[in-house]
Amino acid sequence: MTRSVAEKPKRTARKQVTTPQIRTYRSAVNYLNSLTNFERVSPAQYNASNVTPARTARLLSALGNPHRSFRSVHIAGTKGKGSTAHMLSAMLRSCGHKVGLYTSPHLLDVRERIVVDGEMISESAFARAVKAVAQVANKARVPKPTYFEVLTAAAFYYFGQREVDLAIVETGIGGRLDCTNVIRPEVVGITSISYDHMSQLGETLPEIAEEKAGVIKKGIPVVCAPQIAEVKETIRRVAEEVGAPLKVADEDVSFSCRFEFSRTAGRHTRICLTTPTSRFEHLHVPLLGDHQAINCGVALNMLDVLKNRGFEIDDQQAMAGLAGMGLPGRMEVIRDEPRILVDGAHNAASIDALMRAIGQNIPYDSMVVIFGCLKHKDIPGMIRRIQLGADKVVFTRVDSPQSADPHELAADYSELSGKPAQVGETLEDAVEIAECAVSRGDLICITGSFYLVGEAMRKFGQPVPA
Repeated sequence: MTRSVAEKPKRTARKQVTTPQIRTYRSAVNYLNSLTNFERVSPAQYNASNVTPARTARLLSALGNPHRSFRSVHIAGTKGKGSTAHMLSAMLRSCGHKVGLYTSPHLLDVRERIVVDGEMISESAFARAVKAVAQVANKARVPKPTYFEVLTAAAFYYFGQREVDLAIVETGIGGRLDCTNVIRPEVVGITSISYDHMSQLGETLPEIAEEKAGVIKKGIPVVCAPQIAEVKETIRRVAEEVGAPLKVADEDVSFSCRFEFSRTAGRHTRICLTTPTSRFEHLHVPLLGDHQAINCGVALNMLDVLKNRGFEIDDQQAMAGLAGMGLPGRMEVIRDEPRILVDGAHNAASIDALMRAIGQNIPYDSMVVIFGCLKHKDIPGMIRRIQLGADKVVFTRVDSPQSADPHELAADYSELSGKPAQVGETLEDAVEIAECAVSRGDLICITGSFYLVGEAMRKFGQPVPA
């Protein structure tokens, strides 16, 4: 009797993704632009099944874990992360520390996101860092990394090479699932939390706060901006569950701010902050608006924590560093004739803060707001806030596949406010319409999206400094 021999099942070969050839800065940018970018695609694609810090951790492991070679701080929140990060960086650099800074999004050049000691990464170093990440993606079992995963790993790779004393790392979206949530920082900062990215983070403020608080880790001090009660309760609960000491600026720290005007300093805000180890009195906030005073308070509190964790900090030097800083794309006048001010406010709370800050700090007779945003944003909330300061509104498109239709925005605005609005199909068209409506004492404000602000700076303003 012949015994039949069962055929062994054929082993299916794992399909390998070809490693891209990256030799120049342009080829590195082209490679990045070929990847999934959750800043520009439908929010529905951002979920726990395809976004997790474990993927970034595998990339970093294949690179030799560069993020473990330097100390870091982590900043999460809805608005104010970038401003807080830049203020903290300015103070630490003034005290003699070598500081890496990783922020998002960028305005004109992707290299703005990766900075060491105030200088953005060079084109050649950027290409090398992106190439290093791309080459290990298959080995790390991340054959199709996302745009932000590659940038995050490249930033940490570069910071390791530059041997920074400290890296200041801003989250991208949320916190719990964010690529940056692979570091074990010296301190966590949480800025103001409000409605944004609801389809990814949750429909209620406690749900959003829970996701943001996902960066809190056992034993790591947390500094939190003043929040509404339900957000504060969520953050306190998460900190207690994790076992992290928490300081809230308006409860656990002596903090105050006030608006002032003088002939020499003009309109500005001063803050006072006192802890057992630091004393900042009547400190001039370098950025305009009450919201920036809050952000400055978070940065100062984080600085105080770093002082208590062994970093040499001289309060006077820190204040000198803060006084000399500026930040492109935030309450920035990019043209004088006519006056054009740009600000990257991109949710209802930040539009509200912008309108109040302009009214408080920028003298004008009449203001035309040019507005464009992404279609998944809280459009009704932003439109309601625009009415607080705008005398006229021109809606336009954002340079993104996810741009909201300006005609629909104008219709929504008219329905909500009872006022007419105009539409410019392009930003250039919108500015031309606005210029016809303003005179010498008037102001044009361009806001709603960092993409729109970046486009405005390219077309009508000056290049962002390195």
